[in-house]
Amino acid sequence: MNSNPESFPELYAQFKSLVYNVALSYVQNNEDAEEITQDVFIKLFQSFTDFKQESTLKTWIYRITINRSLDFLKHKKSQKRFFIFGKRSENEYEIQNISTFEHPGILLENKEKSKVLFEAINQLNENQKTAFILSKIDGLSNPEISTIMELSISSVESLVFRAKENLKKKLENKFEEYHKKK
Repeated sequence: MNSNPESFPELYAQFKSLVYNVALSYVQNNEDAEEITQDVFIKLFQSFTDFKQESTLKTWIYRITINRSLDFLKHKKSQKRFFIFGKRSENEYEIQNISTFEHPGILLENKEKSKVLFEAINQLNENQKTAFILSKIDGLSNPEISTIMELSISSVESLVFRAKENLKKKLENKFEEYHKKK
């Protein structure tokens, strides 16, 4: 990929689905994922000449997308906290974590079950959540995740293992509650 502005439409066409899907894995909301996607490509356009090719372009884009997604969630969480202390938003949609759960990478037939799954994923710490999403939703290998997260492969394996164990505990309780309701 050239570092000239003319190659940017090619970059966008090649990576827009990847960026959108990664963002959607974090925010579970189409509009928020679209906003993050726009932010990522603005950042890429502004900093494309800074890309030093120490990693692959795909890894660099993953890293930027994950960071933008995490920043977005932190900002949203701080808005919620601020709301609790008296701020009232003109737009309730900004405050509530409304999720559409139409992630193309998730083919669960039952949207309610996928909602429970994503609620559990969202309770993981950032590193476990990132490792789990990249591994199980995006289907990346541990070496790829290691490069993106800038961690050792054994650290990635440990994060994915702990994420699965934590999800297992959280989901056992959730699905017991779910079956009791029926």
